[in-house]
Amino acid sequence: MADHVLETHAVDGGTAPSEPLMAAISRRHGQALALLETLVNMPSGSYGAEDVNAVGDRLVAEWEALGFFDAPMAIEGRGKIRRLTRTFPEGSGGRILILGHLDTVWAAEDSAGWTYKAEGELATGPGVGDMKGGLSMAWLAVAAMLDTGSPCPSEIAVLLVPDEELGSPRSRHIIEEEARKSRAVLVLEPSRPGGEIVVGRGAVGAMVLTAKGRTAHVAVNPEEGISALVPLAGLAGPISALTGPGGASVSIGVLRSGAARQVVPETAEMHVDLRAPSQEGAEMLEDGIRRLVREAEAASPGVTFRIEGGVTRPAFPPEVGKQLCDIYVANAAAMRLDIGRVTTRGGSDGSFGAALGVPTLDGLGPICFDTCSRRERIVLASLAERAALYAQLMITLAERPDLALV
Repeated sequence: MADHVLETHAVDGGTAPSEPLMAAISRRHGQALALLETLVNMPSGSYGAEDVNAVGDRLVAEWEALGFFDAPMAIEGRGKIRRLTRTFPEGSGGRILILGHLDTVWAAEDSAGWTYKAEGELATGPGVGDMKGGLSMAWLAVAAMLDTGSPCPSEIAVLLVPDEELGSPRSRHIIEEEARKSRAVLVLEPSRPGGEIVVGRGAVGAMVLTAKGRTAHVAVNPEEGISALVPLAGLAGPISALTGPGGASVSIGVLRSGAARQVVPETAEMHVDLRAPSQEGAEMLEDGIRRLVREAEAASPGVTFRIEGGVTRPAFPPEVGKQLCDIYVANAAAMRLDIGRVTTRGGSDGSFGAALGVPTLDGLGPICFDTCSRRERIVLASLAERAALYAQLMITLAERPDLALV
């Protein structure tokens, strides 16, 4: 199931960003681009806690300069969650949560020598779209709002997590807690190549299957060995066959085992990705994998199996963000921009609040191509364009505190 582009409908009542706001964005644009270059050139792979924290520190300094207060939370074995907030006594419309992540899929060793580069209309570099472009864009949007004295919500909170690319296993409860306290969640994942924003996501799962047998030399005492690889590898076909119609899919991304050619492998490990349009569909896939593992263990004397993980991100129902989407699209139309909307099977932290019924809109960052690849690039002009739309959405919510979003 690829991204599904939804039919767009004209929405009345949109408001284009004001001339002062656009002028403020233009004045701050150079700062935002410099911040983007700095962030892209700072490696922040999910497993590099010190690197992730360094990116967090850099962003905290920028937000603190705008009057935001930082209340970090350490995560064991990972970088810090950064929680920034600023209240506006004259503001209205409740609390808005800006949700982003500090980590990328690129470990420091994988991105060594690969740096930010702007050529013509595009910029490239590790994490330029996912999501250092979005992080820079959000700062630009809020800075411009404050510069112009634009109407603000009663509180703007910024939550930046360090483990999104791993499924946010240790940040999830904080994301849910912060979402519950918010009127709306605005997620900084990049816009799609056609400029579309994300209004819904399928459920996502990640499972690690491990098997343990007994090692032995294949020539000296092979009868003492019990291969962990053979029964686990035998699961590859049946697990892959769980992929079915309607967008449910299972993919095995990693299968590793063994220490040497002449040694019976004592351990084996398989990493499995799950995708389904609905929560129920993803849970059926997980149940199917657990059943297959039980059967393999019963048929493999001397081998023990362990299963870690499951459905890590719930489905994001499109109806949860419909009103937010209508406002965003209407404001874009007032700028003479035609913004499409998509549902996708890709995961993001936006799913956590959306699954709780909190109005959520995703894919609000700059326009991005080939996310999470070495071809990843953003449209430079979209940084300011999407910052204007992001700011105007918050302004509209502040100006219309009684507007029901669900």
